Amino acid sequence: MSTHKVSPWQWIPTLYMAEGLPYFAVNTLTVLMYVNMGIGMKEMAFYTGWLYLPWVIKPFWSPFVDLIKTKRWWVLIMQFAIAICMGAVAIMLPSSFFFVLTLLVFWIMAFCSATHDIAADGYYMLELSAHDQAAYVGVRSTFYRIASVIGQGGLVIIAGKLEESIGDIPTAWAIVFGLLSLFFLSVTIYHSKFMPIPYRDKLSNKKSVGSIIIEFGHTFKTFFRKKYIWSAIGFMLLYRLPEALCIKLIQPFMASSHSQGGLELSTAQIGIINGTLGVIALLLGGIFGGVVISKGGLKKWLWPMAFSLTLPCGFYCLLAMTQPTNFILISTAVFIEQFGYGFGFSAYMLFLIYFSRGESQTSHYAFCTAFMALGMMIPGMIAGWIYEYLSDIVIFESSQLQGQGFVNFFWIVMLTCLATLWICSKVKIESSFGKKI
Repeated sequence: MSTHKVSPWQWIPTLYMAEGLPYFAVNTLTVLMYVNMGIGMKEMAFYTGWLYLPWVIKPFWSPFVDLIKTKRWWVLIMQFAIAICMGAVAIMLPSSFFFVLTLLVFWIMAFCSATHDIAADGYYMLELSAHDQAAYVGVRSTFYRIASVIGQGGLVIIAGKLEESIGDIPTAWAIVFGLLSLFFLSVTIYHSKFMPIPYRDKLSNKKSVGSIIIEFGHTFKTFFRKKYIWSAIGFMLLYRLPEALCIKLIQPFMASSHSQGGLELSTAQIGIINGTLGVIALLLGGIFGGVVISKGGLKKWLWPMAFSLTLPCGFYCLLAMTQPTNFILISTAVFIEQFGYGFGFSAYMLFLIYFSRGESQTSHYAFCTAFMALGMMIPGMIAGWIYEYLSDIVIFESSQLQGQGFVNFFWIVMLTCLATLWICSKVKIESSFGKKI
């Protein structure tokens, strides 16, 4: 298969950690970092929401990764570019113009990360046989999840400890991004040595620009001619609407003071709750979801999973209204909410696979994931505006309640659960799909 034999264990773990870390750095670390550095909710949510865009439009330039150079070349170049971007963020954070400068760099990093996703997944399929692709799919998924724990948990905890020890928030986060830069420089050098050169990943096999454009046009046309296309797109955009609104404000809610209506947790505590306990709950929920779907099928479990994804959002309403100080209680509420989300999310991902079946399945799945990213991007961008608009409106009278913004916001999130349930009533799914025969 390759010019020299290298065990997949030598490159799959590091490749998929390198795929996951930039995504979580761009879409998760930025949220808490900017809030801690004094950026308002509306500005933070709107501008960081735009960072999803490269993953939304990824299908439109992915064919050209096939045209120019090789998958291995793209992987190495993108990892080096990400290392430079991480280092640039570290240098810019202590400056007075950090917000504009770092947003520009994060924008570049997001495009590099999305391109790396295309190249890494393509490389995986070129280097491994069909049998090995199936055998190692659990390995790649596991190390991507490890990147999630590191990105949402470990790095946030480190930033929190540094904030406490050195008393300088910009410097603390600059050190975190400096460490990420060193990691990507190291992994680029490592992969240049240990990533084999697949014989199929050659320039001689490249297609012309014209043939790629024609193929893409055909794929685009066949996707939008699929049966029930509009209800399916509606499902892709609306099923996760409550979570899409929440995701930009959950960390700020946890970090905000009691007087602002938040839970007043430290950065390190937020890292523990979201990045470790939350990720574990998400994984367990996803595993459980896969098990029950294999027994009863997607259609049977769609409604229970939709309720599981939406109703636990009520825990954030309760947390905002009661503002508990007990760390275990808060952690338990988040654990339950994330387990429910993981369970409900299983139906979403399986629906994408279901709807992508048939001609051009891989390309159609890429379109589905683009709509998935768009469904997260737009609500996230307006979440801060909704919060600020509702901050001065008193809905729940209470002498003990401090700050109305988060309470009102999370009740709006609960109302959007109706959109999830409504769109579930519109999609068409074969009763046997997903059921193990």
